[in-house]
Amino acid sequence: MTEDQRRIDRRRFLMGVAGGLACASATDVESLPGKPRAARSRVALVRTANRKEGVTRALALLDLSGARGARVVLKPNFNTADAAPASTHTDTLSQLVRELYEWGAREITLGESSGPPNTRSVMEQKGIFDLARDLHFAVVNYEEMPDREWVAFPGDGTHWADGFALPRLAVNAEYFVSTCNLKTHAYGGVFTMSLKLAVGLTPKAIRRPMHRSADMRRMIAELNLGYRPQLIVMDGVDAFVDGGPSEGELKHGNVVIAGTDRVAVDAVGIAVLKDLGANRAIMDRRIFEQEQIARAVELDLGIASTEEIELAASDEASRVYARRLEAILAEG
Repeated sequence: MTEDQRRIDRRRFLMGVAGGLACASATDVESLPGKPRAARSRVALVRTANRKEGVTRALALLDLSGARGARVVLKPNFNTADAAPASTHTDTLSQLVRELYEWGAREITLGESSGPPNTRSVMEQKGIFDLARDLHFAVVNYEEMPDREWVAFPGDGTHWADGFALPRLAVNAEYFVSTCNLKTHAYGGVFTMSLKLAVGLTPKAIRRPMHRSADMRRMIAELNLGYRPQLIVMDGVDAFVDGGPSEGELKHGNVVIAGTDRVAVDAVGIAVLKDLGANRAIMDRRIFEQEQIARAVELDLGIASTEEIELAASDEASRVYARRLEAILAEG
C-alpha cells in the first residue's frame, strides 16, 4: 500500500468518527476500515433450535461473496468456557467455519482473548485447538501476542481518556466475522451481543477500568471504531434474560440471527430479549435509547433507527416470528 493510500484510509476513518477521534498513524496500521452500508440493513432470522441448521439457513439469506478468496478473521465469544449462551457453542462455530469455506474463504484465523480466565485455558476446555486441526483454521491467542501486533488508538473524542488498542489482525482483516450470543450483562453493559464482542479484542489491562466507568456502555461502542465486521452471526437458541455474561436466567430463544450491521443485529437481539421477557434494563428502555446503541449511532457505526432494518426469513415459522419482532422494533 502506498503512503497516499494510507492517507486516504486515515481520512475515511476520521470522517466516520463523531467527536473528532484521531486515528493511528501510518506506521501503526496498514489500513483502517470504512463503513459502507445500504439504506436498509438486511437481518436474517431463522426460527430453530438446531444451531447448525440455523447458521446455514441464515447465511443463505445474505450475500457472503466478499469472503471468496479472503483471509477471514473470526471473533467468537470465549469470555469463559461456560456453556452457551455464556460462550460460543461448538455447533455454531464449526458450522460457521464450514460455511465460510463453502463460500470460498482462502483461510480462516480465529482470534480471541478471554476474560477474566486465561485464554489458553478457556480454549483448551472448549476443545478449540482440536477443532482447529479438524476444520483447518488457525488460532491466535491475543493474550499472548507481542506489543508490535497491537494498534494504538488515541482517546480524542471518546470516553477512553488514555486511548485503547486492538489487534492488528482485526484492524487489517480482509473479511472479519463476529459470532456472538444473545444475553444480558449484569456488570453494567446491560446486554452483550455484537457491539460488546469488541471488548474481547482489547488488552486485558484496560478492561477493568472500563467496567468500573459510568461511561462503560459508550466506551463499548467506541471500541468498534477500530474495526468493521462484514458478517455477524448471533446464536439465540438459548439466551440469558437476566444476569450474564457467564451465568444467568436462561430461556430458549430458538432463533439464529445474522447480518452485516452491528447495530441492526444488536437491535434485533434486544427485540428478541423483549419478546422473551428480560430484566428491567431491557424491558423499560426503548431499543435505540440503550447507551451502547445510541453511542454507536452517534459514531455512524450502523443504522440509525429500527426503520432501517429489513428482517429476512425463508420459512413460515420464521416469517411469523419476524412479524412479531417487527412490532417490537416499531416501538423504537
